[in-house]
Order: sequence, then structure tokens, then C-alpha cells
Amino acid sequence: MEKTIIKDKLNRPLRDLRISVIDRCNFRCQYCMPADQFGPDFEFLPRSALLTYEEIERVAKLFVQLGVEKIRLTGGEPLLRRDLPTLVEKLSNIDGLADLALTTNGVLLPKLAQSLKDAGLKRVNVSLDSLDDGLFGKINGRGVGTGPVLEGIEAAKQAGLGVKLNMVVKRGLNDSEIIPMAEFCKNNGLELRYIEYMDVGSTNGWKMDDVVTKKQIYHLLKDHFELEPVDPAYYGEVAKLYRYKDKDVNVGFITSVSESFCSSCTRARLSANGQIFTCLFNGNGHDIRNFMRNGATDEQLAERITAIWNGRNDRYSDERTAETNKNRKKIEMSYIGG
Repeated sequence: MEKTIIKDKLNRPLRDLRISVIDRCNFRCQYCMPADQFGPDFEFLPRSALLTYEEIERVAKLFVQLGVEKIRLTGGEPLLRRDLPTLVEKLSNIDGLADLALTTNGVLLPKLAQSLKDAGLKRVNVSLDSLDDGLFGKINGRGVGTGPVLEGIEAAKQAGLGVKLNMVVKRGLNDSEIIPMAEFCKNNGLELRYIEYMDVGSTNGWKMDDVVTKKQIYHLLKDHFELEPVDPAYYGEVAKLYRYKDKDVNVGFITSVSESFCSSCTRARLSANGQIFTCLFNGNGHDIRNFMRNGATDEQLAERITAIWNGRNDRYSDERTAETNKNRKKIEMSYIGG
């Protein structure tokens, strides 16, 4: 398939698309969907507001024609969306798509890992913020221990999926787990991504004092392991990667707070209710669902996506200050994924 590579105002190409398939989750993690904000009476999106699988497939095909090479499915918790392997199969058959991955808390992977792999999924990133059952239960807001997540990780490995672990680090909460997580992942051949606690949305009470930076985590690791840097595998790679010198396992950092990567960001996001967001920290979405449901042709949809990306000049992490964080319009992570 011939692609039309489109670029934004800062000459950044469109290469990656994150698709949130649902705004619901079975966890209430403090940094994403804290239980005191997302309680029993919280109104989630009605089914009619969610993009159908056919609508997601249609939009995804157009994104691929415009340069996207990698798609990641997110949520909320994407495995809560009914018959998700059906969508995976549709997306995996898109001509020109090189990679299809999914981010999950892992609890439902024992049930779904094999069918997802059979449908064409290549990789999963599993969120695990602590190996301590009590602390992990506190973080996820549901009292769930690590057992179900560890079972999900093993199920994904057995199914033949690539597996990486994500750990959001918050000072005073789980920073004591930095080394235990590194040891666990190194010993089990799993790539670990430390994620700086981010100021996404308005419900998680983010403060800069709660951030443990990449530099701080790296120096902790250096006291226990010998690390060597790994060159980026492609333009726009977000993680800063290192390799253990005595084992062929990588460890990475997502540094959107302390070391911005805005200049090479190639990601667009499609929310569960059909809005395109050009930055995780930009609360202004662009409707595509109603435009599509009102009869837009593929050509008109492609023109709309192109115009949105061509007009993009987001560089929030480069410009972050206490004032910009306080005053900007925000979108919750549960609508557009991490």
C-alpha cells in the first residue's frame, strides 16, 4: 500500500496511533482512575458513544495510509471490551501496519492471551507497580494482589506474545519497589519500563514533588547493576533504553516530565468516544465519530485527519510550568490511554 506521509507544524511525521477502546477499568489506580473520583455512581460512556469495531477499523486504515506504522490498543482496561480479538483481527489485516500491541493490567490475560495472539496481536505491556501484595492492592484501589497479574504475564508468554512491564513510580508510595522490580524483570527476561508519574487529567492530585525522575531511578539502579545505553531502534522511540551488561535484558525509562521527548513525538490518540488527540496533555480533542456517522466519505475523513495533524504544534512537556499545568484544559487518561 502506498502511504502519504504527513507532518505537523514542527515537521514531526505521523507514525503511531493509540486507540482507546473503552473508558472503563476493573482497577482504580491512584495515578489514573482514583476510587474517590471514579466511584460506584460515576457515569461512564454509554455503549452508543463508543466507536464500533467497524468504525475503529475504518479510521485505523486511513491513519495507516497517512503514515502510521504502529497501533497500540488501550483503555481504560481494553480487555474489558467484549470480543476484543475480533477487533485485533480486523486491525492486524490492515495492509501496511507493521506492529499491533496492547497495554493492559493483565488480569484478564489468562482468558484472552491465546485468542489475542491468534488474532494477530504481537505484544503486550502489562502494568505492575509493585511486587508487594499489600502495596499493589493499595495502588490499584481494589485490594487485588499481584497473583492475577503475574498469571496474566505468564499466560502472555506462553501464548507467544512479547511482554514488557510498566511501572509508574510515585515518591513515597512505591519508590521502594524500584530495585525489587528490576531484579524480578531481569531474572525473568522481561523488559521493564519505569514511567515518571505524569500530570495527566485532573483527578490524580499530581504534584512535581511526587515525581521520581529518570536520573534518580538510574542512579539507584547503578548501585546494583551494570548498565549500558541502547541506541534508539527508530525515530520517535519514547523509551530511553539500557541493557544489563551481564544479561541480554533491557530496562527503559519514560521521561515525559524530566526529559521531554516532544521534539520527536509521532503519536496521535483516538479516544474511546471517537475524538482525535494530538498530545496526551492536550485536552482539546477533534471529533471524528460524529463526522463519520453523519456520512463523511473516506476521502473527507482522511482530509480531516490530515488537517488535524498538519495543524499540530503540541510540545507541552517542553513548556511545562506550574502555571501551565494549573490552567490548561485536561483530558483523563482513562479516555485516551497512557
